Amino acid sequence: VQLQASGGGLVQAGGSLRLSCAASGLAFSHYGVGWFRQAPGKEREFVAAISWSGRSIYYADSVKGRFTISRDNTKNTVFLQMNSLQPEDTAVYYCAALRGIPNNNYYSQNDYDYWGQGTQVTVSS
Repeated sequence: VQLQASGGGLVQAGGSLRLSCAASGLAFSHYGVGWFRQAPGKEREFVAAISWSGRSIYYADSVKGRFTISRDNTKNTVFLQMNSLQPEDTAVYYCAALRGIPNNNYYSQNDYDYWGQGTQVTVSS
C-alpha cells in the first residue's frame, strides 16, 4: 500500500495550493481519507477528512471555509484545495487512509491504517 502526497510548495499569504493524495495497492473506494498537518515544534493535527463514499466530509475549525477536500475514486486520488492560505498553515501535510468507517472518528489519527510521506507547505507573509 502506498499513499503519495504531492502539491506542496511555497506560496504567499492569500494564495492557493492543491494537494493530491494518490493511493495504490488498496481498494481505494473502500477507504476514508484524512489530511493532517504538523508544524515545526507542534503535534500533528487533523485538517480534513472524507468518507469512502464522499458523502461525509469533516474540517478542522481553523480551515473551514478556506479548504475543500474531495475525491476521485476513478483516479484513486483525494484532493485538498487550500485557499486564502496564511502563515499559520505552514506545515508538513500528510494524507492517511482508513478502511470503511473509523472506530472512533475521522479526527482520530489512531483510526488510520496507512499514512503517506508528507508534503511541505510553506506560506510566507
